[in-house]
Amino acid sequence: MSLTRSAEATASRTADSRWLELLARAGFIGYGIVHLLFAWLALQIAFGTSSDDGDQSGALRTLSEQPLGKFLVIAVAVGLLAMAIWQALEAAVGHRAERGSERVTERLASAGRTIVYLYFAWTAFKVFKDAGSNSADQQEALTGKLMTSSGGRWLVGLAGLVLAAIGIGLVIYGAVKRFEKHLKTGEMSPKTRQLARRLGMAGYIAKGVAYGISGLLIIVAAVNYDPEKARGLDAALHTLREQSYGMFLLTLVALGIAAFGVYCFLQSRYRKV
Repeated sequence: MSLTRSAEATASRTADSRWLELLARAGFIGYGIVHLLFAWLALQIAFGTSSDDGDQSGALRTLSEQPLGKFLVIAVAVGLLAMAIWQALEAAVGHRAERGSERVTERLASAGRTIVYLYFAWTAFKVFKDAGSNSADQQEALTGKLMTSSGGRWLVGLAGLVLAAIGIGLVIYGAVKRFEKHLKTGEMSPKTRQLARRLGMAGYIAKGVAYGISGLLIIVAAVNYDPEKARGLDAALHTLREQSYGMFLLTLVALGIAAFGVYCFLQSRYRKV
């Protein structure tokens, strides 16, 4: 029991580290840049001029091709890793202001964010090392291997359901403005608070739509035994582009993702860390 308390105390001290806070806040800036580039790629898909993956890995490759790009990508990776550590500690010993089921829910959400930030940090590292080949092709190959294994189609379908559920959750999260509870709204001016609310709503809803469509495509791939359908966010954006009024809808999604990128910049200043 004493070892458990000692571990929790150590985790709490680490979570309260000033250096970890600074790195996490810097990570939000990097996360925002990635989403702005992601939005730019989505706009290119909307207008039929895209030549790269329309997802976060494509955004990181775009960043790596700029002056000082390799340095910026590894800086983003470090920031995202700090965000992952911060959220892992939140999942373990954080959210002490909440009670009961709400605390459990917040800790589970932090655990989910830990996985997301670790994935993006690893993607950034692969891009830095020139190992980030076409992510859509990689996902298709992985899905194909899973489908040929025993029970693989069920696993692929389950992954699609989880991703679709995440998409729905993000839409609801944004629509009810739940993200505001994690901001230091008391330190904001009325105009900044209103801006954060609008950017957060637009950003989370747009991301939710993109993830939801991606999840549905993976489910369809599992049902139809068609790995080519399971190509992640890039395929989701192209699928949206192919619908009636697709260019208009995808442009709205791209603008929403850009709004999330700007919202990340506000989080770097006002997020409760």
